[in-house]
Amino acid sequence: MNLFNRVVPSRRQAPAVPPQRPAGAPASPTAVLPDPGLANLTGEWVVDPAHSRIGFSVRHAMVTTVRGCFLEYESRLYFDARDPSRSRADITLFTASVDTGVEQRDAHLVGRDFLDVAAYPRMRFTSTGVEQAGADLYRMSGELTIKGISRPVVLEMTYIGHVTDPFGYERVGFDGTTTINRSDWGLTYNSRLAEGGAMVSEKVRLQFDIAAIRTAPGAG
Repeated sequence: MNLFNRVVPSRRQAPAVPPQRPAGAPASPTAVLPDPGLANLTGEWVVDPAHSRIGFSVRHAMVTTVRGCFLEYESRLYFDARDPSRSRADITLFTASVDTGVEQRDAHLVGRDFLDVAAYPRMRFTSTGVEQAGADLYRMSGELTIKGISRPVVLEMTYIGHVTDPFGYERVGFDGTTTINRSDWGLTYNSRLAEGGAMVSEKVRLQFDIAAIRTAPGAG
C-alpha cells in the first residue's frame, strides 16, 4: 500500500486565460506528485504491538459504546512509494486475545455466541489494493476473514508520519477504520431490550491505530 505519497502544489504559474479543450474531449486528470523524501520508506515493515492498537467499538444497549482490542497478532506490511500497486498488508489476529477490560464479557466474546475461538482461533485482513483519496488519505481494499467467512472491506487510512527513534528504528504511523455489519461474518447472537432495540448493535467499527517498524532496508 502506498501510504507515503503526498500531494504537493505545482510551482508553475497558471495562464491568465485557461486553454479551451475541444468540445466532447475528456478533461485531463489531475497529477498527484509524490514527495521525493518519502521514497526511501519503500520496504518491509511490521506492526509494533507496544505502540499500536487493533480494536473495535460497538454500541451496547443503544445508549453506550463498548470498546475492545486484540492483544496478540502477526503482521507483514510492504510499502512501495514508487509503485503503489506492489504495496500490501497482511494482519492475523488471535481471537482468544480479545480484551474489553471486563473478564465476564471477554469470556462471552470468545465463546460460540460470538468469536468461537475453539473452532476459529484466528481472524485475518489481507489487502487487495489501495488508492489515494487525498494528501494523507488512502482507501485500502481487502478481504476480512472472521469465523471462516471472507468478505471485502475498505479501510479509510490516514497517514500520520514517519521518524527515526532514539534507538535507530525507523517508524511510520497511520490510522485506519471501517464499519462492518457483524452478522455478515456469522456473528449473529443478540438479545432484545424491553423497548424493542438490540442489546448489541449490528454495526461494529474496526480501528487500526498502527505504528510500524522497518524490518528490511528500503529499496534504493
